[in-house]
Amino acid sequence: MDSSGGSSEIEDTTPHPHEPHTEQLATRLNWLRAGVLGANDGIVSTAGLVVGVAAANTSTSTIFTAGIAGLSAGAISMAVGEYVSVSTQRDSERALLAKERRELLDEPDSELAELTGIYRAKGLSPETARKVAEELTAHDAFTAHAEAELGLNPDELTNPWHAALSSAVAFTVGALLPLLAILLPPTDLRIPVTFAAVLIALALTGSVSASLGGSRRGRAVVRVVIGGALAMAITYGIGQIADVSGI
Repeated sequence: MDSSGGSSEIEDTTPHPHEPHTEQLATRLNWLRAGVLGANDGIVSTAGLVVGVAAANTSTSTIFTAGIAGLSAGAISMAVGEYVSVSTQRDSERALLAKERRELLDEPDSELAELTGIYRAKGLSPETARKVAEELTAHDAFTAHAEAELGLNPDELTNPWHAALSSAVAFTVGALLPLLAILLPPTDLRIPVTFAAVLIALALTGSVSASLGGSRRGRAVVRVVIGGALAMAITYGIGQIADVSGI
């Protein structure tokens, strides 16, 4: 406080300044949910592969080679797919932002009226909506219109490299579990141990995914566990057929 009783600094009027904004929290939750689903994919696909190979061939080197090949191919496929998908999204976002920037330069009055209409539709009175639109436009017209009209923050566009890396890492982490579970136990326990480890891991990822999405945990857990069990059962059966037939 200065001698006149006023504050020497501008106070932060945010009620909870240390809490993340809704948009930031939603973005973080979406990334976390994507990571959990990527790990789930790594678990199921690699488990199905190594169980199928182990059912036909007990050679540790063969199972290891198949597992590493599946892990590598899956991680690269996930990374490339995510990079292409997010790059396309980012290109679309940039095109929309460029169009908005041109409209602000060419038709500022129409854009101000449009922004006013957006805030009126949110429940503000015509006078308040106009005042808010004018103040936001004076502060940063481009950002104000991008957020209100497009739901985009020009400074926080999606990054395809981050998405690709996150997907590859999540898949790899998930894939390591069934790979280790099939390689570390004695030969006669490999498949039972892998089945148990994978189903427990899937129950965990299903529970976490449901929590992040706000859905019922029980249903999500049952879905992923049954799906993983079916995948391993099918590939195990294929491996047994290949072993019996001498393929």
